[in-house]
Amino acid sequence: MSRHPSVKWAQRSDKLFIIVQLPDAQDVKFKLEPEGKFFFSATSGADKTPYEIELDLLDKVNVEESKAGIGSRNIQYIVKKAENKWWSRLIKQTGKPPVFLTVDWDKWIDEDEEFTSKGAAPPDMGDMGFDFPDMGLGGGGFDGAVPEMDDDEENDTEDENVEEASSAEKEEVPPTASGEADTKKLEV
Repeated sequence: MSRHPSVKWAQRSDKLFIIVQLPDAQDVKFKLEPEGKFFFSATSGADKTPYEIELDLLDKVNVEESKAGIGSRNIQYIVKKAENKWWSRLIKQTGKPPVFLTVDWDKWIDEDEEFTSKGAAPPDMGDMGFDFPDMGLGGGGFDGAVPEMDDDEENDTEDENVEEASSAEKEEVPPTASGEADTKKLEV
């Protein structure tokens, strides 16, 4: 019986990134059909444990323009979509996805951010595709000087409230009719 390796995925409007997490994979077989059928099988480990995945992708794909790369820790697929559009999910199956299938947040870009970034990151992640000065994080260059924050107004009010509450607790409670001090605290 075959096992399912962990699979991560991300997308752009024109392609999918599918990463199969399987260290030291051997006998890797991959089949992609234009209708969106994705099949993967391989063995791993000294005992050659078989792994297998079969996914029905949400929409059609372009098999000729899709690529695969085998690394020592994973197998990466760049699957070209037949139409340039964002998919609502990776597979046709609705509801909760299979437990072995997760989003690759390292490669993920939201639909509205795709054209504002300087480009998609390549599979080797060598160039992250953005520049820190262009991210709009405020300020210009960083020269090591950190401006002091002036938050006296807000903190003073909080400090005064704390002081008032603690001084009210310290006030002595007047004795009751029986002559003993009432130790019950009043709730405000």
